[in-house]
Formats: sequence, C-alpha cells, structure tokens
Amino acid sequence: MKKISRSVLLLTLAVTVMITVISAGCTTPGTPTPPGEKEKVLLATTTSLYDTGLLDYLKPMFEEQYHAELLITSQGTGKALEIASRGDADVLAVHSPAQENAYMDSGKGLNRRCFAYNYFIIVGPESDPAGIRGMEPVEAFRKLYELGTAGTPDIVFISRGDNSGTHSKEKSIWTTAGYNYTTDIQKSGTWYVEAGRGMGETLQLANEKQAYTLSDEGTYLAYKGDLDLVPVIDQGDILLNVYSVITVYSDTFTPEEITAANNFVDFMISPAVQDAIGTFGVDTYGKNLFTPMMEQCSQFDCDCTSPATETTPAAP
Repeated sequence: MKKISRSVLLLTLAVTVMITVISAGCTTPGTPTPPGEKEKVLLATTTSLYDTGLLDYLKPMFEEQYHAELLITSQGTGKALEIASRGDADVLAVHSPAQENAYMDSGKGLNRRCFAYNYFIIVGPESDPAGIRGMEPVEAFRKLYELGTAGTPDIVFISRGDNSGTHSKEKSIWTTAGYNYTTDIQKSGTWYVEAGRGMGETLQLANEKQAYTLSDEGTYLAYKGDLDLVPVIDQGDILLNVYSVITVYSDTFTPEEITAANNFVDFMISPAVQDAIGTFGVDTYGKNLFTPMMEQCSQFDCDCTSPATETTPAAP
C-alpha cells in the first residue's frame, strides 16, 4: 500500500522535510486529498539535483503554482528508481538514461521528459600525479588503471560505488576503455575505492585523499569552495549528463496522485522553469549549473516538450 510504505521512507528524508513526514504517512491508502488540503508529492531524486540546491530553489515555485507540498528524498539514481519501483514515490528526477529506459520498459513509469543537462568532469589534485590533464576521458581512465594497478604512488580513484547515475556513467567509460568493471576494476587494488556515498560526500572523500573522481559539474561547482581538487578533464562527448523527470505509476495510486505527479513533470519543462534553471547558480558561481533543454532536445534522443498526459502505461 503506497502511503503506508511511504511513511517508513519519509522518516529517512532530509531535515528540510522531516516536519512533514509524520503527517504524510498517516492517511489511509488511496484516500483522496480532502478539499483545500495540499496534495503531497514525493519526489525521489539524484543527489546532484539536491546537493546543488536546484530543487530547493524550484520547490516553492511548484508548491505555490499547484497548491501542493513537495517532499524530496535524495538518493543515487539507482536507489531512487528502486524506491519508485516499490511505489514509494510519486515522481522521479534522475540522470541515467539506460536505467531510466529499463524502468520505463517495466511499465512503472509515465511521461519521461528530459529537462536539463550538464557534463561530468574528472577532478583531481592540482599536481595531477597521473598526468591526465586534458586527455580524452577514455584514455585518461586507461592511464589511471595502468598506473593504479602498477602501484604508482599517489594514484587513487574514488568511485561513487552506489549504482547512481554518476556511477553508471563511470562504468560505461570503463567499458568503452575496454575493461570489464566487475572483473577488471572492482577490487583491482587499493588505488580504487568505492565510497558508496552521494556526490558531495564523494568529492569530500576524494579531497581528503587527494584522489581523482568523476563528478557532475554542478555538484563540483557547489562544493568547489571547500575543495582543493580541480577539473583535469572537462571535455568529451561521453561526459554528457542529461536529467529527466518521470511520473511513477502503480495501480494502487489514485487519479489525484497521478495528476499531481504529472503536474510536476509539466512544471519542470515549462518555459518559466526552464528559464529559472538556466539562470540558477550564475550569481553564486559565475555560471549556470545546469543548461535547460529549452525545447532543443532532439539531439539528446528524448522528449522535452510534450505535456504529461499519460495516466496509465501504454498497452504492450
């Protein structure tokens, strides 16, 4: 039952939503929201959208426009999709196209829309002990592997190791470089560390160890003031990082809950919010942390313009 299982999940949410958690779990499953009461919308999202502050920035806009209460749980993309697969979230905002496509194919997602992108970057010590600055990402990964497995001093790579979108991108780069992640990379030596943490914490750990790591650009910029690490590689098509929003579907959900989730999808691709995404971070960091799709998404093989009208999965 959605709302009962949700109440357990909500107890683990960030401090920003803890006060609302208890009341969110006390309603009877499937009971429509009483007239005048705000519809609670539970968003399962990737850490990069949360750690950068983007969602906190957009949250009051959504709540005011739709007379809703947006509750946010921040996980890696894999964990967010797992939560959604159990019916313990209403809507997703994630960044791992392969995992998203598999989720959609399972019949548990509706109205997938891409809304923004940025790029992953490889960051490391200013001294760049591996000598990979400016290399192509795949070649840089090969060199890190060769130096790391050879026991070269000061060569350490910190992986998210959490099945997040960033971790999935890292694994895809290793695959493109010609390695099997499970047999060649994991447990290949002390040079390679799986943190099992969110992006912000992984950056902090990499900073402590003066190691290399793969990060989305937005989270790096948000944490940059507390880090000694610098971008050593920030170019390469393989580093593209696309964010999408998806309505979660379960046959236990009420029509009101589906509608509320669809409202969030429409909100994220609306012109006003696209403009807001495009300017977010400029005042603080001197550049926007995310680039909005602005209806220019054909090159990303995704839909960023169609209204969220689906309420049930299409017939197979």
